[in-house]
Amino acid sequence: MNTSTTTVTVVGGGVIGLSVAWRAAARGWRVTVVDPDPVHGGASWLAGGMLAPVTEAWPGEEAVLSLGEASLRRWPSFARELVAEGTDPGLAEHGTIVVGFDSADAGHLDILAGYLRSLGRDVETLTGREAKRLAPGLGSVRSGLHVPGDLAVDNRKLLTALSEAATKRGVEFRRERLESLSEVSGPVILAAGAWTGQLHPLLEHAVRPLKGEILRLRPRRGCLPPPPYTVRAMVEGRPIYLVPREDGELVLGATQYEAGFDQAVTARGVRELLEGAERILPGITEYELVELAAGLRAASRDALPYIGEVSEGVYAATGHHRNGLLMAPATADAVVAWLAGEAPPPEVAAATPARLEKERV
Repeated sequence: MNTSTTTVTVVGGGVIGLSVAWRAAARGWRVTVVDPDPVHGGASWLAGGMLAPVTEAWPGEEAVLSLGEASLRRWPSFARELVAEGTDPGLAEHGTIVVGFDSADAGHLDILAGYLRSLGRDVETLTGREAKRLAPGLGSVRSGLHVPGDLAVDNRKLLTALSEAATKRGVEFRRERLESLSEVSGPVILAAGAWTGQLHPLLEHAVRPLKGEILRLRPRRGCLPPPPYTVRAMVEGRPIYLVPREDGELVLGATQYEAGFDQAVTARGVRELLEGAERILPGITEYELVELAAGLRAASRDALPYIGEVSEGVYAATGHHRNGLLMAPATADAVVAWLAGEAPPPEVAAATPARLEKERV
């Protein structure tokens, strides 16, 4: 394909679509992003911003961990390149603390720690007291894990940086919803998140929305500041996370349940998040609640995204579930490699959409 005459169409203006568009344009492709509300309209704008493949890991999901770690290794250079384009994406290197509220939650952490050590991953076991020394303000927790290699990014700074970098590289934006692939020609990248399944028959029942509420809070005068680390917690079996922002805000998330394409914030979801957060960080009850929102993650059938060709000239880049921000660099590198006729990162191989064809047999 000739980069000067061929237009690459990216369907979706979230973190995956914008990353692909920016990377492709930087390699000389003419790129158009089709999205009715790029940057602000999808789940990426509501994300917590954790880049934490190790603390997301669980037995049986080794391919997810491998792809996540491969993408995490790309993140520092990915961020530096965005800074060089003129906008800081807000990458933070403060690491992650995982804590358990009760004895059952502590048992969950023991399983995670054992699994990670069996894979040779670096993880430090903490008593409740040690966790509180690392993150002042924590409440009564039974135990913890410290994972120093995890990163975090300010999702909104990142999306703004990607949009500006793509625009500088000549990417055009069509603010509309693509109803059919017949409306475009040339290579097409399907990165419309939870809506991607509506655009290709192979993905129709393979990508589904998972709803999640997320809150943003800010400490008022006299309140303890947010912890200096990202805090992931198990609270009576329910996971929550608290991600500090450079501007002092704290992102609290996230519920997760099947609700179709409903994006209403529910009282139940808000209550669950605040009750869980209060047990982990008691001082949060005095914080100002500045935003309530619900987004739709794009979930696959097996926790792995779909990255690869689904039909001639049509590539999927979707189904990243909780890991869209984390896996954006590796996904973009893979797509741009395919466009250029080059070999993609080897860790992407397990995410091939061809596994859906095998399920049909």
